[in-house]
Amino acid sequence: MTATVTTSTLVGADSTPVQIESDMSNSLPGTVIVGLGDKAISEAKERIRSAIKNSKLENPRKRITINLSPADLPKVGAHYDLGMALSVLQLSRQLPADALSSTLVLGELGLDGTVRRVSGIIGHLNCAKRHGMKRAIFPSLNLSEAKLVDGLELLPVRNLRELTDHLNGLQSLPKQNDHNYSPPPARFALDMSDVIGQANAKRALEIAAAGEHNVLLSGPPGGGKTMLALALPSILPPLSKDQIIETTHIHSLVGSGLSRVINTPPIRSPHHSASHVSLVGGGAKPSPGEVSLAHNGVLFLDEIPEFSRQSLESLRQPLEDGKITVSRATATVSYPARSLLIATRNPCPCGHLGSPLKSCECTQQRIDAYQSKLSGPLLDRIDLFVQVEPVKHKKLLEEHATAEKSSAIRARTTLARERQLATLGKPAAQMSSPDVKNLVRLSPEAKQFLDLAATKLGLSSRAYIKTVKVARTIADLSASDLVEKPQLAEALQFRTL
Repeated sequence: MTATVTTSTLVGADSTPVQIESDMSNSLPGTVIVGLGDKAISEAKERIRSAIKNSKLENPRKRITINLSPADLPKVGAHYDLGMALSVLQLSRQLPADALSSTLVLGELGLDGTVRRVSGIIGHLNCAKRHGMKRAIFPSLNLSEAKLVDGLELLPVRNLRELTDHLNGLQSLPKQNDHNYSPPPARFALDMSDVIGQANAKRALEIAAAGEHNVLLSGPPGGGKTMLALALPSILPPLSKDQIIETTHIHSLVGSGLSRVINTPPIRSPHHSASHVSLVGGGAKPSPGEVSLAHNGVLFLDEIPEFSRQSLESLRQPLEDGKITVSRATATVSYPARSLLIATRNPCPCGHLGSPLKSCECTQQRIDAYQSKLSGPLLDRIDLFVQVEPVKHKKLLEEHATAEKSSAIRARTTLARERQLATLGKPAAQMSSPDVKNLVRLSPEAKQFLDLAATKLGLSSRAYIKTVKVARTIADLSASDLVEKPQLAEALQFRTL
């Protein structure tokens, strides 16, 4: 006699079905698990045995063989526990044979039968939808995330005993069919009104937020670069439901978002000592890196020249394509990585080059080495270059009642983004060169001005196209369908290092 229960396994950001096939034979009692599982799966037999016993259910005194099919697909994690336990209970006729038809089962078991939360629940449920399943059984601690995925009957459970009683018709668990999600009011660590002065930098960040353009802030220490960067998420357009689902799923994959819905644009600020693997993802068991955890939000690299050259160059492809493919000996996986990069840097290692207040102590060799950390191809992927000057001391403690709140700026960036989605189908920064040629309209005077400026400034082809994208965003902020000379002039102003 055999029993089959369906679960799934994560492959990168996606998931694929796995069949838990169980067989029972008259031999020495014991449990064998096959199917290319990791250490957590091989140890599951002890958790299953204890969970069944402590749930006042009966462990069969026979030899049980459990196969995870397809057998050649590596499987990682403890979320197979609940499915394997239910298959054993079906084999021993403690559950009806058809109790789990068209059902996805997920959950880690505690020794007392408690069903514990799992990672990547959204990917698992999307897998169930793609393969025509009708119901999902999963830990109740994952309910807030699971409710984001519609089209499935959700059955959250707290322990093995209450689930078996439900499946045997002894009691009924509440089914979750309400998939409506209303995000709570957004809260941010910093408001743009908290930043004193810096009107030019705030304008650049408004353009960046509206069109999803990458930014480099340059200036001496203490000028407000970090504060500006940390306030940037507060002026980004709100996340759509699809973006909330996608962002929550990525954070759940690494455990940082377990049972928590990410409803505001995330900001990730890795330390400069971070390895390139931690930035782009990977490892022995591939997982998302910082550039993927910043998806739909902000990747903040403070003091970017202090990062290793290898780490910085590894960002070139995800910044261009919006996704990262990680190839390892055991697997090749892809993760989304569409984030807005904001980076800061000092003019030199000591930070005082060109300062009227302090003299620079760096040698020319150190200055050249510091500034050459950013390669030409990487700089070409940055749209806006902003010089941040220190604010005068006497202004720091003054009242600034007229400082514009983030909510007012966010209203403008949201309207501009909606215009871009309606006319371009995507934020301006994501346009390809053919998109720019076919969708962006420049006045004859603006085109002539741009060609002349590009020649004088020595812009590369990529920088030329990026200038047009930034100008398109500036036009959208002013609700203009045509890109004129003033918008191009402002865009070119932010191309100067």
